[in-house]
Amino acid sequence: MPDLRPVGYVIGLLVTILGATMVVPLIVDLMEGTGHWTVFLESMLITVCFGVLIATACANGVKEGLTIQQTFLVTTLVWVALPVFGALPLVLGETDLRYVDAFFEAMSGLTTTGATVLSGLESLPKGLLLWRGILQWLGGIGIVVVAMVFLPELRVGGMQIFRAEAFDTFGKILPRAAQIASRISVIYVSLTVICALAYSAAGLNAFDAVVHALTTMSTGGLSNYDNSFAVLPPAAEYVAVVFMLLAALPFTRYVQLVAGSAQPLLHDTQVRGVLMTLATIVVVLTLWLMPDTREGEFFETFRRVLFNVTSLLTGTGYASDNYMEWGNFPVMIMFFTGLIGGCAGSTACSIKIFRYQLLIASIRSQIQKIRSPHGIFTPRFQGRPVTQDVLTSVMSFFVFFIVSMGAVAWALSFTGLDFITSVSGAATALANIGPGLGDEIGPAGNFGGLNDTAKWILSGAMLVGRLELMVVYTILTVRFWRV
Repeated sequence: MPDLRPVGYVIGLLVTILGATMVVPLIVDLMEGTGHWTVFLESMLITVCFGVLIATACANGVKEGLTIQQTFLVTTLVWVALPVFGALPLVLGETDLRYVDAFFEAMSGLTTTGATVLSGLESLPKGLLLWRGILQWLGGIGIVVVAMVFLPELRVGGMQIFRAEAFDTFGKILPRAAQIASRISVIYVSLTVICALAYSAAGLNAFDAVVHALTTMSTGGLSNYDNSFAVLPPAAEYVAVVFMLLAALPFTRYVQLVAGSAQPLLHDTQVRGVLMTLATIVVVLTLWLMPDTREGEFFETFRRVLFNVTSLLTGTGYASDNYMEWGNFPVMIMFFTGLIGGCAGSTACSIKIFRYQLLIASIRSQIQKIRSPHGIFTPRFQGRPVTQDVLTSVMSFFVFFIVSMGAVAWALSFTGLDFITSVSGAATALANIGPGLGDEIGPAGNFGGLNDTAKWILSGAMLVGRLELMVVYTILTVRFWRV
């Protein structure tokens, strides 16, 4: 049985930090003069008190390093604890949400999924809208640190291939997490500020610019409006495309870029893969929609395709158009686009482009061996040979993702949901995309009408998908607790 005190200490600190951030929407509501600020005061006091109590109770067990079991537990339980407290302002506030809905919204925010149960967003207090954005922004920086610090150590889904880039010094995870977080945070904050300024220049008011910058850089996708980007100026879509792509690229490359080395970013296999995939899908769908495009509306069609494809590819989940009306072929393409994802070490979600690249490299190697049985062919990634354990991890990830998606869809169908809603709901939750397919949870709908059981299932799926499946599954095994 692992010592849980270091785990509790880390969780307590992060819960305390989450509570402290509630002061920002508190101030916004106080300035608005609506009286809603008391909601954040109450939520902040509850959250900070619990966080301090947990950290204090576990402080005597803190060590410099974490064991492998403790690392698995920290990685998982943080993403459970934070939504529990992040949901408080939504329960106590003017949304009048039941806890299941508030937890779903908070989990969606912190996992940067972007699925929402709320409607009538325009009438909500600004503090609540900002809080949704803050949850996503914190989840974005959190997942970058997890991807660079914890997942390579845990050898999850092929992430061990990035151990060298994650400044590998196993046994000193907490100091390394602080080191990496400090470097990345400066870049993350800087890009968020620039994004907000760009949105302002595109015609958004200051509040909308800030909130959308928070949800863009986190590739979260929660908007201040029920119709998302459909009500915003067209120029805002181009701004969003640029920063969604920047957020979907590896943040370690930005660290190297700031240090004066642009070569790693320019020659990164993942970066090229994301850009080429995006360009291909945009061209195909634009050409497909051309026969239905009226004269003089080519650039409008191109903008709609570029924005919505980028949003799904990066797992952001914004929408400026109901692509369910584009036709069966575009809907199918959009569905699978969401299952691609951005780069490892970014705020983007889903399967991630590097796993597809490793899969293709492995298939190519096998074909070469069949053609030349006596030859030696080794799959390569970023110019380096790929070990068998990495390939095995990647293949296992694909299998577990498909099995998990089937299991979640099967469970959702038993709650009374139709086939399209069940399958697309499972996919969008596990891949942390945001909108699903169909009238109910598609780009023109939301998840508010689902039954409570479906919401709990989807909340669990969001957690499992955000932590790359195997992190959560491992701690559910009996053997994990016997070691």
